[in-house]
Amino acid sequence: MTPRLVQLSGVIVDHIYWVEAVPRAGEEAIVRRAVLCAGGGYNAMVAARRAGMAVAYAGTLGTGPFADIVAAALADEGIDTLRERLSGQDQGCCTCLIDRAGERTFVAASGADGIVTAADLAALMPGAGDWCLLSGYALGYRDSRAALTEWLEARAGKIDLVFDPSPLVAQIPDRSRDAALSATTWVSANRAEAMALTGCADPEAAAATLANRPGGAIVRDGANGCFLATADSPPRHIPGHPVRAVDTNGAGDTHIGAFIATLAETGDPFRAARFANIAAALSTTQEGPSTAPTKADVLSVLAQANEPARTA
Repeated sequence: MTPRLVQLSGVIVDHIYWVEAVPRAGEEAIVRRAVLCAGGGYNAMVAARRAGMAVAYAGTLGTGPFADIVAAALADEGIDTLRERLSGQDQGCCTCLIDRAGERTFVAASGADGIVTAADLAALMPGAGDWCLLSGYALGYRDSRAALTEWLEARAGKIDLVFDPSPLVAQIPDRSRDAALSATTWVSANRAEAMALTGCADPEAAAATLANRPGGAIVRDGANGCFLATADSPPRHIPGHPVRAVDTNGAGDTHIGAFIATLAETGDPFRAARFANIAAALSTTQEGPSTAPTKADVLSVLAQANEPARTA
């Protein structure tokens, strides 16, 4: 069977504003452009899909105008939906402000995406070669935490799982965080999230601390690239790909999706990290939504860097 990325976390709708600057309290932003689109966990799936991997959405999809936006976006990218839609509950949303420097400021609220029951997960059986992706957001939400925690505890060592702690990592209860980490093959965290998990401010040290698992750990460090460590090898810095960033929204999700797709194809985590660094960098060179590059775009950059390019 063809390996898939099976995403366990929900997708929300982003209301993105490109502003001159993020306003102070009581002030109003000057908006250059605005768009309403699928966001959140959607971007990781898009990145994996454009990197050549089959993708399936196992999160909750509700009903209503926001849920319809997500459903259409999934269909447009050829992403399968594994569960029936939840009636009477729309998707959550996130208001995101992106300033002239490309940095984002956001506030979000969950909806159907934050609701998961044991019955929802009972029929979910990842196939041979499948990779599961879980965001810490799903473990932070009260109405999805318990079911996912029990599902993870029952499947520790039985699935290939990538865990993205998310900015909510400090708010995840100990049992849920421990269940995710015990079931995880790879952790992919940004620098702040890795520090929250390990107490290490140095991303290299954080990667080493998180690497005690079947795969290993990646600590993403923005334009500096990432640090990758495995249980069998010390941390290694994978340099970033220099670009002029105009919109960093979704870059972390792009990195995660591209890494999983390339790892599933090649079995080489260092090549997968290099591919993911380039994909994430390229995604910041244009305004969104969903700016993950194609596999061909990344392979072209690799070829220019005189690296062997796998095209299978």
